[in-house]
Amino acid sequence: MSNELLQVDNLKTYFPIKKGLLRRTVGYVKAVDGISFGIRAGQTVGLVGESGCGKTTVARSIVRLVPATQGSVIFNQKDVLSADKAKLRQLRRQISLIFQDPFGSLNPRMTVGNTVGEPLKVQTRVSKSELTDRVATLLSKVGLSPDHINRYPHEFSGGQRQRIGVARALALEPKLVICDEPVSALDVSIQSQILNLLKDLQAEFGLTFLFIAHDLAVVEFFADFVAVMYMGRIVERAASQELYQNPLHPYTRALMSAIPRVEPSLRGRRTAFGGEVPSALNPPAGCAFGPRCPLAEGDCLKQMPVLKERSDYKGHFVACWKC
Repeated sequence: MSNELLQVDNLKTYFPIKKGLLRRTVGYVKAVDGISFGIRAGQTVGLVGESGCGKTTVARSIVRLVPATQGSVIFNQKDVLSADKAKLRQLRRQISLIFQDPFGSLNPRMTVGNTVGEPLKVQTRVSKSELTDRVATLLSKVGLSPDHINRYPHEFSGGQRQRIGVARALALEPKLVICDEPVSALDVSIQSQILNLLKDLQAEFGLTFLFIAHDLAVVEFFADFVAVMYMGRIVERAASQELYQNPLHPYTRALMSAIPRVEPSLRGRRTAFGGEVPSALNPPAGCAFGPRCPLAEGDCLKQMPVLKERSDYKGHFVACWKC
């Protein structure tokens, strides 16, 4: 839709497999295999799924850290995938990333001030005093002291390092922030602090989030809309409340059953599926989840289901022949 800040349409990202002395391409790993979704300004869309389903590749393809094979990415009515170097530089001022590993994403040889201020040095022309003031303000916004500006990453805890990553992501006042599992490497108590921080920053600056995670409990708290990925495809997409109250796809139901619950009355029976995850090098002809799904039969194993909207609930899409 034209009123969406980010529009991803039929995005595919394949990685070539090369063999032999001449390094000829003998196949492709289909990490992302034709996904579409949109995010309106000020909203949060959660992208969930188990490890290896292609969530991070989606994020990196959107900002062209990984070259996309096919499809389109429209950000603020501008085509990201076809943008030249100059236009891409301008677009990257409006899109930022928060990485999964709070330590690996920081240069151990750079101080906090240099780390947070680097985007400002690259993309803007600011004096040294203005840069220092801006970095100090950013550190205060994420709950750190301006006195930390000359310290190094090894002097901080995991939660503090992730706060540094958040400050760096906000340095250029972006419109879209892509959070690639920003709390998965943190303790539960620290996770809540970072999530509340992101919520507060969203309310203050009007940020738009693409929130990637494999923990559905976190996404339930944080996201307005949720898209569930399996084997490089979106198998279900809906508003957060609708998806958690009425999951339709068997894979989504399995993920929901794995959410840990404190109250015994809320604990349901764990849904477990046998079999192996299919190879992304040679995916099944039909539904990718078909070989593991107890409901699969007939068309499920022969033809790939298309993501379709429910007839009785607008905005709830599911790709399943049996749903």
